[in-house]
Amino acid sequence: MPYNDIFPERRLLVTGGAGFIGANFCHYWLHQHPHATLVVLDALTYAGNRHSLAGLEKRPGFRFVQGDINDQNLVERLLRDHRLNVLVHFAAESHVDRSIHEPDAFIRSNILGTHSLLRAAKAVWLDGPQGSVPHRFHHISTDEVYGSLGPEDPPFREDTPYAPNSPYAASKAGADHLVRAYHHTYGLQTTTSNCSNNYGPYHFPEKLIPLVIVNILQGKPLPIYGDGRQIRDWLYVEDHCRGIVEILERGEVGQSYNIGGCNEWSNLDIVQLICAEVDAIFAEDDAWLQRYPLAAPSRGRPSAELIQHVRDRPGHDRRYAIDAQKIRGALGFAPQFSFAEGIRQTIRWYLEHSDWWQPILDGSYRDWIERHYA
Repeated sequence: MPYNDIFPERRLLVTGGAGFIGANFCHYWLHQHPHATLVVLDALTYAGNRHSLAGLEKRPGFRFVQGDINDQNLVERLLRDHRLNVLVHFAAESHVDRSIHEPDAFIRSNILGTHSLLRAAKAVWLDGPQGSVPHRFHHISTDEVYGSLGPEDPPFREDTPYAPNSPYAASKAGADHLVRAYHHTYGLQTTTSNCSNNYGPYHFPEKLIPLVIVNILQGKPLPIYGDGRQIRDWLYVEDHCRGIVEILERGEVGQSYNIGGCNEWSNLDIVQLICAEVDAIFAEDDAWLQRYPLAAPSRGRPSAELIQHVRDRPGHDRRYAIDAQKIRGALGFAPQFSFAEGIRQTIRWYLEHSDWWQPILDGSYRDWIERHYA
């Protein structure tokens, strides 16, 4: 049943709302629904950045709560006290490299944390004194649960068998199965979306695109795993947020939807594109030369000179690609941003927001939080 047919008012709990995609979703949702109730629950681990939500703090329906999704009592209390009827679950450990070296944290957050949220949702929305009440639990997942593709393989579909190849992907696959089970076993009103690689504002600078941009601005090497020919499907984060809203409003309960950019690029080609775009932006405006004196173009050098190939990581999947025909056909969703437009907007955002990423790099972010929110 479509969302609008059962909900008189949308009151959201967004887990991981201080993370990259979660923060963008909060901005997008409250821009579309400025008076809506939206509660963010985020533990503010290394990739959670409350600064990403700074522009929303004064909205009357917005509230930030620092807490752990494994705290079931806290989640139940938030759902009850704020009469929340929609849970959008972004919270997850998401960096593949970290999952290889620290897999325990991924099991705890991505599997146990998701299960804690499902238990809380069931307790409040299905087992409360009023019985079952209208609700929606939307789970954000990844295309990495499907495994790796060969050069000529067709893109991942919603019915592609799961074959995760990293601890991160395996933990997200486990979470997906739990969400499905809670719908089929208990009747929890769930939907799931599996997205391709996102890029855009507020992206933590350990991921490929923001890392490359920030390293260029600091004159640091641009590390490329192996030959750099690993292929990913890239989706601008605002397009992803629109896709989630389409699923919330018109998606079928119990269904999964792939949200992709239909936009496959190799890592090396992306890095070369970013280098060329940064060089062009610096050539258009001398002010950037003064603001970022260590950047390669400020020193009269092409940014591509910073590219360095490094040893490939273990179990590095070769190719991901999403078949997004289901969400296009069922909900009419298609990306609005071209890759060239999205990349250029992303580069300009990082150029203009060093006050966001510089404290992360120099370790002063926690001091900033204490000054602003103590």
